[in-house]
Amino acid sequence: MKSLLTLPSIICAALLASAHVCYAGQAPGSLSDPDIPVSHHDRVYAAEQFSNTVSVTDPTDNKLLGVIRLGEPAPTNFSPLYRGQVLVHGMGFSPDHRTLAVVSIGSNSVSFIDTETNTVKHVTYVGRSPHEAFFTPNGEEVWVTVRGENYVSVIDAHTYEEKARITTPAGPGMQTFSPDGKYGFVCSSFNPEIDVVEVKSHQTVGRLQQSSPFCPNIAVSPDNKQVWITLKDSGRTQAFSAQPPFALLKTLETGPITNHVNIVHNEHGMFAYVTVGALNRVKVFRTDDFEQVADISVGNLPHGVWPSGDGTRVYVGLENADALAAIDTRTNTVVATIPIGQAPQAVVYVPNAVPEGDGTQNLQSLG
Repeated sequence: MKSLLTLPSIICAALLASAHVCYAGQAPGSLSDPDIPVSHHDRVYAAEQFSNTVSVTDPTDNKLLGVIRLGEPAPTNFSPLYRGQVLVHGMGFSPDHRTLAVVSIGSNSVSFIDTETNTVKHVTYVGRSPHEAFFTPNGEEVWVTVRGENYVSVIDAHTYEEKARITTPAGPGMQTFSPDGKYGFVCSSFNPEIDVVEVKSHQTVGRLQQSSPFCPNIAVSPDNKQVWITLKDSGRTQAFSAQPPFALLKTLETGPITNHVNIVHNEHGMFAYVTVGALNRVKVFRTDDFEQVADISVGNLPHGVWPSGDGTRVYVGLENADALAAIDTRTNTVVATIPIGQAPQAVVYVPNAVPEGDGTQNLQSLG
């Protein structure tokens, strides 16, 4: 008989036996997923728009290991004979943590990268100005918001070919999924509307009203109860119910250039971390009563944000500082600032991205 224990379950059982506490899974996973302690197998990736690189950081000692170079910086990438990727920007990863999907806005592409070898497995070209990409929770599809047009491109995660298009209002900004895999939530960068799409059928089953048109980022809580969006144009953050009828729960005035949001669960509860670019700060809110509990100075123009696999840290890309800030979520203080590539945008933390070896193959120096 095959064992019913998964690797995360084994890790959690071992931690419990050693008197450590297992809390719960972190976004984009489910609350029922055990936390994964920070280790040398984990990686923090940042998509860097001006250097056209993906930086690779070991979170154990907050050390930059190198970069994956998808293209050359300007002015080289203005050549008519240029073959690389331009404006490396969005990022997602597969449920098995073995593949990154990296969106380049200027070259209309999604690069699929092997996390163990740091090599590009395939490049898929989609419509005008894609923004973000993420795998469905079952790992079968990759949804890409094509912000320069009016659809989400659905890519087969095995063949890397487009298999369908989901029509949306013009300018879909980002999509994310409920942890149970039932719904996809697509916010807009041009229209004040969030579309709720049934993942299995690709049919739109709900439409929610954003308080302003420009939403760059969206996150669902691991308990499958809330959807959070940021509104860059109005400096607001909104929370909706992740269950029908998807009611508005709260609108928060977070500040100018409100960029990204992500959800963390730790021993103190569940929290939304929001990057506010013009204030150079990250604001932290409880998800139960929406109380602000922290206001963290992090550095110039914070953008992407993602928690570690155990919720003890949050990593923030600093767009105008060419750096990552590491925040200890138990004290809400910055514990490290790591130099990376130029103008980091999206950030993801991938637990157990490199199961064996040092995972430094094919990396280049920052330069």
